[in-house]
Amino acid sequence: MATQARPTVDPATARAVIDPQSYADWDPLLDTFDRLRAENPVAWIEAPDGQHPPFWLVTRYEDAMRVSKDNATFLNNPRTVVFSLTEGIEFAKAFSGGSEHMVASLVTFDAPIHMKYRKLTQEWFMPKNLRGIEDEIRAIANAAVDRLVAAGPEADFTQLVSAPYPLHVVMQILGVPEEDEPRMLMLTQQMFGGQDEDLNQSGMKDLPPEVITQIVAGAVKDFEAYFAALTAEKRANPTGDVASTIANAVVDGEPLNDRDMMGYYIIVAAAGHDTTSASTAGAMLALAQDPEQWARVKADRSLLPGIVEEAIRWTSPVQHFMRTAAQDTEIGGQPIAEGDWLMINYVAANHDPAVFDDPRRFDAARSPNRHLAFGAGAHQCLGLHLARLEMRILFETLLDRIETVELAGDFARSKSTFVGGLKKLPIRFTTS
Repeated sequence: MATQARPTVDPATARAVIDPQSYADWDPLLDTFDRLRAENPVAWIEAPDGQHPPFWLVTRYEDAMRVSKDNATFLNNPRTVVFSLTEGIEFAKAFSGGSEHMVASLVTFDAPIHMKYRKLTQEWFMPKNLRGIEDEIRAIANAAVDRLVAAGPEADFTQLVSAPYPLHVVMQILGVPEEDEPRMLMLTQQMFGGQDEDLNQSGMKDLPPEVITQIVAGAVKDFEAYFAALTAEKRANPTGDVASTIANAVVDGEPLNDRDMMGYYIIVAAAGHDTTSASTAGAMLALAQDPEQWARVKADRSLLPGIVEEAIRWTSPVQHFMRTAAQDTEIGGQPIAEGDWLMINYVAANHDPAVFDDPRRFDAARSPNRHLAFGAGAHQCLGLHLARLEMRILFETLLDRIETVELAGDFARSKSTFVGGLKKLPIRFTTS
């Protein structure tokens, strides 16, 4: 492919795209994406600090969908799929034995190995199987609302409900004892919220990149130590949970190696609840900001699926994934060279006005709502049916027991370029 000038952006715009603080501020970030989508939809981003490799930023829905579905041209391997982990890439390579992937998991595999690993648990997360655990999930939802009501009439929804509820659901499915859940929550927050002083357990702002990477690596090591012990238990006494499936899995006639097995546990344990937590808090924020909408859905539960789906789009908890071009290609008319790195920005794609009318407005009646928050193609989120089910059951429970809800103070988003959402949501409510 002939070399062409790359459509770069100014340093302030480049900084906004990669700065975790931008994702906490949100509206100015959406302004930036609106401008780029109109002026430079496939933009070459060069980090002003020089510490990050350059990449193509994909902001239009149509282009993001194409990259997501074309897994032959746009690879998850060999480069990291998480932009923020490049801040300490040499440490990551030393930690993982030379790979840019600190964790080997479904999101880092390409064909044909990806589908072989995905099939190990895919059936477990299908709707027909999830129906068998609805009663258990409903009991967990009721317990979460019990905590909220007991703390009322004002409480932080994220601390009491949206963080612990999906965590408990996933840990029950995985086979992790309830007493170990606080440890799982802390480790997940360190992995996904390493850039946020309230989530990385350091309490310190503006940590050096290598320190953030070490925090993430420490969480990975702790996860691995925990799941190594769980593996031994599930091999000796297998049950019907997901951990038993992973511990005893065989691919191409061989058991999973330790690195791949630990990666599988971690992706289910961590990604399986943090993203649902963010969407759940996003739904409550939207409803607390619009008491009339709360009253409408309380009276007409047929609106609930729309609220769940819109919350997932509106929040876009997984804010990006990276891909590597396997060959010379183009996106939206922009030439892309073999080996180039690309960011699919789901926040930008899910706020594209060409697809979503008035995208910043929370619209429970939005139809169609073909958002990209779960990705698309072969790498579409394995737990999407579970996430929708968890949110529906929780809000059915909330609507049964909570009469009115409103904001009771300032909410706050996490500082994170990767997985993000609300870390604080004070609400005031009355019970039915």
